Amino acid sequence: MSFMKRRGRPAEDEPLAEINVTPFVDVVLVLLIIFMITAAVVEFGMRVGVPPTTTATATRPSKPNVVQIASTGRLFYDGREVNIYAIPEQAKSSNSTAPEIYLQIHKLASYEIVAQVLAECRAQGVEVNLVSRPLTRNPS
Repeated sequence: MSFMKRRGRPAEDEPLAEINVTPFVDVVLVLLIIFMITAAVVEFGMRVGVPPTTTATATRPSKPNVVQIASTGRLFYDGREVNIYAIPEQAKSSNSTAPEIYLQIHKLASYEIVAQVLAECRAQGVEVNLVSRPLTRNPS
């Protein structure tokens, strides 16, 4: 008779088929309270004290320094062929406070030359910006 189930009580080897809903109700009530508070704030707004600011003008060079890398690996700085080591010097001579270049790469160019240009410019403190539209024709 130890294997028989007593009336009203499940046997010890049967799984408990009851779900405890108390934690679920707690979470739902907390979410309801949060929703009520945020709805009141959104409806009436909230004043935030922001300190006054002054407008600053961006100081950009009138003509950007564009470096193009051809599919053959040749480098062009503003349309003239240059050596890889001359790029940071020319960028610094055009804007000594914040030297930067825009790097435009041919879609068939080797990544090795791109990595060398990036490393050389970063080592000399020149900011490099990549142009998202690749070259389809080699610069002349």
